[in-house]
Amino acid sequence: MSTQLAHKQRLLARVHRAVIKIGSSILSGDEGINRGRLRTLAEEICGLHRRGTEVVVVSSGAVAAGMARLRMKERPKTVPQRQAAAAVGQIDLMALYEEYFATFQCQVAQILLTHDDLANRSRYLNARHTIETLVAAGVIPVANENDTVVTDELRNFGDNDNLSALIAGLVEADLLVLLSDVAGLHTKNPRTHADARLVDVVENITSTTTAVLMDGHGPLGTGGMASKLAAAQKAARAGIPTVIADGMRDGVLPAVFDPAREAGTLILAEGDRLARRKHWIAYTLKPTGTVVVDQGAYDAIMQRGRSLLPKGLKEIQGTFRSGECVRCVDPNGREFARGLVNYSAAELEKIKGAHSAQIERVLGYTLAEEVIHRNDLVLTDS
Repeated sequence: MSTQLAHKQRLLARVHRAVIKIGSSILSGDEGINRGRLRTLAEEICGLHRRGTEVVVVSSGAVAAGMARLRMKERPKTVPQRQAAAAVGQIDLMALYEEYFATFQCQVAQILLTHDDLANRSRYLNARHTIETLVAAGVIPVANENDTVVTDELRNFGDNDNLSALIAGLVEADLLVLLSDVAGLHTKNPRTHADARLVDVVENITSTTTAVLMDGHGPLGTGGMASKLAAAQKAARAGIPTVIADGMRDGVLPAVFDPAREAGTLILAEGDRLARRKHWIAYTLKPTGTVVVDQGAYDAIMQRGRSLLPKGLKEIQGTFRSGECVRCVDPNGREFARGLVNYSAAELEKIKGAHSAQIERVLGYTLAEEVIHRNDLVLTDS
């Protein structure tokens, strides 16, 4: 067995959470949405869900569905026309998702996002908390670009490929799967070169790799292989590997997630996801405040790897917003950790010393049970 293949098998065996992007070229049919294809993918995704894999879906297809409903013969050329088609089509698209996933005993929820939602730290955290809550409840989020309120994304976003990479980072996925209408990355354009070979594993994305890409644009999709590679590169930099696979092939998802089988092209990540994130928290971000914890919270974090809860807070120093980096100090005033807070300084003043179950009663809402989740907490004193 080659070293690359062995590494691929180890990587896939560890996947607990995945983002699966389904493109317009997969879902579009002669009369809007290809219902048979969507139903098959729903069955495969629900199969992954039942075996314990947490899945977030990023779906294109709203514009294609709207074109059919509005009897458009060709893709709308103006932004308002595309937004109108998306607004009409999104209803049909989600109705089909709900119907087909329910057939296989799975529940779905709609998430509409824009670049601004993920660029703004507060909205980023709100989106993250919502998706985490849905996943914890056993619901499969189906995310889409909010076509009806954006303009630049409709022209440049690349058929939700980049959105899927951003969401993979948002939910800290172990794997990003981009379902295409080709089997993966090839040495040449497989549509025009009979001798094109599938590339099984890409260790790093370079200009040389880009040079062999097929960048075709279908009548309903806006992204080609170059768009998928750009998304894979963005995911790789966040420590998340990507698989590009043939979404038109029955059984593609069971094959992708089976370490013993080969499917598509695996693009490896640049380093460990959690390690890169914690390095960023510890050494890149500038703390904007300090939280003083009691001895019990200190011991729970240092000895048992727990999250910081409001019950363990003694004092709040400084003014900071939700999502910002703060110093964590022990009862003697010594810094021992840094992390990203889920609540502002003003909110923490109100809930310090309280049990997590009391947050909603005190604030009127609950953003998270933790002040700082353990995945957003890095020790600075071992």
